[in-house]
Amino acid sequence: MTAPVPSWDAADFRARVQATLDAFLDEQASRLAPLGDDAARLLAEARRSVAGGKRLRAAFCYWGFHAVDPRPDAASEQALLRACASLELLHASALVHDDYMDASDTRRGRPATHRAFAAEHAADGWTGNADQYGAAAAILLGDLLLSWADELLRRCGLPLDRVMAALDVFDLTRSEVIAGQFLDVSAQARGAADVDAAMTVLRYKSAKYSIERPLHVGAALAGASPTALAELTSFGLPIGEAFQLRDDLLGVFGDPAVTGKPSGDDLVEGKRTVLVALALDAAPAEEARDLHVSLGTALDADGVARLR
Repeated sequence: MTAPVPSWDAADFRARVQATLDAFLDEQASRLAPLGDDAARLLAEARRSVAGGKRLRAAFCYWGFHAVDPRPDAASEQALLRACASLELLHASALVHDDYMDASDTRRGRPATHRAFAAEHAADGWTGNADQYGAAAAILLGDLLLSWADELLRRCGLPLDRVMAALDVFDLTRSEVIAGQFLDVSAQARGAADVDAAMTVLRYKSAKYSIERPLHVGAALAGASPTALAELTSFGLPIGEAFQLRDDLLGVFGDPAVTGKPSGDDLVEGKRTVLVALALDAAPAEEARDLHVSLGTALDADGVARLR
């Protein structure tokens, strides 16, 4: 008999993931308490960086597990939740680093980490360069969140052999997303990327990391076979690509009140997305030249509107 599909309440799932993250950070706060106020400030920013969000990666990890083992017992379900939360720590790490690399001012409607720490430095009248201090804080916080992601997955509570299988996927995920990020910044630096190159960046920086690999982590924790993992790829990778293509649209045409980021940020940052590559291919020569030379410059509102 086929097992019934588990009931799903997205808001409840997000709340449970948040509670799991809060409990883990409480544990880390106890460990770091002897380091004093500065460590407490870093931890407070860590809490802000994991607050809210869609919990997309956690959800796909959850469903990857349930695709293989639809009826886990209560203890396994709780351990799975910790594993799901580990992917949110990984995501928070990536966002903190991304915001610094992209020189973004905001994230989810509040100052990006590097901006927040730079503002504290300036407000307190400390010596040295405030922006450099903010950059150092963002790099260190991103590294700390990355380390915690590994720790939470390792200590999630599921059987060791399955955790080790999931960690193999987790290792691959981190390598892919970091290499994909470097491909992205390199494409921006060169000021060129055709559709195929942009799709490669999209696939490794986002699509695999956001959907396919979380499915694989969850499935590995449930003891998935190679065949099951391949079936999840056939389902997850196209969804991941569609998700990022939509995100690229929002990066140019999105409403800041919804996205939490300034409108047209991707144009100002000069991101060589699939959207941009397609526009360069389709536009008349003069407009294509204008788009090419204007990407990544200090665009005002009129300039963003023109490129749109």
